[in-house]
Amino acid sequence: MAATFVDRAVLHVAGGNGGNGCSSVHREKFKPLGGPDGGNGGNGGNVILVVDASVTTLLDLHHHPHRKAGNGTPGQGSMRDGANGADIVVAIPDGTVVRDNDSGEVLADLVGIGSRYVAARGGRGGLGNAALASPRRKAPGFALLGEPGEARDVVLELKTVADVALVGFPNAGKSSLIAAVSAAKPKIADYPFTTLVPNLGVVQAGDLVYTVADVPGLVPGASTGKGLGLEFLRHVERCAVLVHVVDCATFETARDPVSDIETIESEIRLYGGQTGADLADRPRLVALNKVDVPDARDLAELVEADIRGRWDWPVFTVSAATHEGLRALSFAIADRVAAARAAAPSLEATRIVLRPAAVNDVDFSVEPAGEQAFVVHGDRPRRWVAQTDFSNDEAVGYLADRLARLGVEDVLASLGAQAGAEVTIGDVTFDWMPTLRASASPLGGRGTDERLVQTDRVRAAERKAARNARRHSVAEDGAAEDGVAEDGAADGAAGDDGAESP
Repeated sequence: MAATFVDRAVLHVAGGNGGNGCSSVHREKFKPLGGPDGGNGGNGGNVILVVDASVTTLLDLHHHPHRKAGNGTPGQGSMRDGANGADIVVAIPDGTVVRDNDSGEVLADLVGIGSRYVAARGGRGGLGNAALASPRRKAPGFALLGEPGEARDVVLELKTVADVALVGFPNAGKSSLIAAVSAAKPKIADYPFTTLVPNLGVVQAGDLVYTVADVPGLVPGASTGKGLGLEFLRHVERCAVLVHVVDCATFETARDPVSDIETIESEIRLYGGQTGADLADRPRLVALNKVDVPDARDLAELVEADIRGRWDWPVFTVSAATHEGLRALSFAIADRVAAARAAAPSLEATRIVLRPAAVNDVDFSVEPAGEQAFVVHGDRPRRWVAQTDFSNDEAVGYLADRLARLGVEDVLASLGAQAGAEVTIGDVTFDWMPTLRASASPLGGRGTDERLVQTDRVRAAERKAARNARRHSVAEDGAAEDGVAEDGAADGAAGDDGAESP
């Protein structure tokens, strides 16, 4: 029979790729230089995990583990931006833990209907040449490429959200106990490992309603992977109360109720040490089950005092078959659940925390990788390289300018990098040329359209200086002419005097 319950699944998620920006020049009659009008590319979609009340297992994700969001569409001319890619919403059960498949790091613990986590973010759309235009770069002949979406493998682990966990050996009667105190209909048989999935039941004791879950497959060595215990021990972590269900009518002569409790406690303690789950402070109760059998009742009466004296836990003699002692047990459990709920901190709405980068945060680092070989780490350099079209020299120059402004060239120079050194950023390796700066361009910066640059135009300061020079020259010429006229008049007067003299 096919499995109908899966509490662990590996999900391969990928965000959508961002759309490429558009490089376009506006063309209209009588407007030969209409300027850049390329639109931006759309952002890629995200893969979002959302807790859904109607989902109780990870079975669907186990059979369909690949989820990819939609890609953003590229930008177009006439300032038309591309559409964003569609998000993929993946419904998961309440109590799902999201881990990184490679490192095992816990990425999110989703408890509560509506809780969500972005498992894979979509890539940013590339900027069109209209958005890249500036006073110094009036008509860029390039656009940025869309950023690839994030791709990763995550492990989803379902931890049952219940108030009470029933623990015990196989065939101890845990499923029968849940069926007797609730409306649950678990599979019940007289052979070990009848229960292969955790069963949930809802119990009402007075005015209090709580949920009970059994943990199947606990045997000696379960914490190391023997039997089914390693797969289902995680369901104990969220439970506030633990109830030991002990089989007092077992036919195995090597077992007794005290040794059974010791074995289960040892497995829970070892599992807590491996996972960091602190289960020592959870209140415990003991249910000596199957007392409807005469020999089992006699054994329960013999060991009840020993259990109370050793662990100081409440002990109840019950029978799931005849419902003997179940009412007292359910009310005792309800008291512990009520105390645990009262001591639990009040739930608050999830707060969105913004952590802006510091003003002096360089957001990159340079690591030597050999003689004249360096690797640049950082989100911004990696993203810039991914968005660069290396077949366009203008786009490559724009990338070099951005890296220089960020300070990458200064750090490389301080580490002894020379011209031609191999620099790796992301998946791209190129030769470092320290002279490639914006100031090296004869047009005052890369990405400038020569048609829009009038190099023969005389600037205002030069025109003013020339005008002042002309005025000064005219003034000097006028003064010189006046001086010549005065000298001529003086010579004439002197000639007249000479004629009259004897």
